[in-house]
Amino acid sequence: MKFLAPFFILSFLLYSCSTTVKNAPKFQEGDILFQDLDCGGPCNAIEAVTEGVNGWDFSHCGIVVEKEGQLQVIEAYGAVQAVPIDSFLQRYVDSAGKPKVVIGRPKDQTIATKSAQLAFTYLGKDYDRVFQLNDDKYYCSELVYECFKAANDNEPFFPLNVMTFKAPNTDSIMNEWMEYYEPLNTTIPEGEMGINPGAISRSNKLEIIYLH
Repeated sequence: MKFLAPFFILSFLLYSCSTTVKNAPKFQEGDILFQDLDCGGPCNAIEAVTEGVNGWDFSHCGIVVEKEGQLQVIEAYGAVQAVPIDSFLQRYVDSAGKPKVVIGRPKDQTIATKSAQLAFTYLGKDYDRVFQLNDDKYYCSELVYECFKAANDNEPFFPLNVMTFKAPNTDSIMNEWMEYYEPLNTTIPEGEMGINPGAISRSNKLEIIYLH
């Protein structure tokens, strides 16, 4: 099974909680959009060991920004890029044609707005294929983590988690991860600190808003 790097999020131990808000208002700068990429086997392997808020499975996330009056999403999907929000929402939809996306709205709107502004400074940065911190490359949830940390006077806004690449209820690294890391000539960062969309979505610093 071949892995496509932009689709992969790390598997972690997750601990936190959430708040649910019905009848979603319009998007705001600094909203975090959590997405189920639904990319088949690889994403399923990740979602099997990653818990999102209220049972959702997330394999991607990005930050809503505003540029020249238009809403966009800055994301690490390959290199860090900005895409129109409609393009992001329609990337993966359910059988009824509704976006497989949930909004995480920071309760601290000052931090949210500042994070959105800071996200522009990451445009063009390389994708972090090995999923390690502090290398000036970014995977999707790492980008969100760093933007909110910078907006919070360089103090973590979302906590890091211990990464695991092991199959659920076993002590063995998943075959998919061994195949993924083999050509990268690097050690699988089992047990190192990192972040993932599910962990962020469960933060009590967010209100969770459903699109439907």
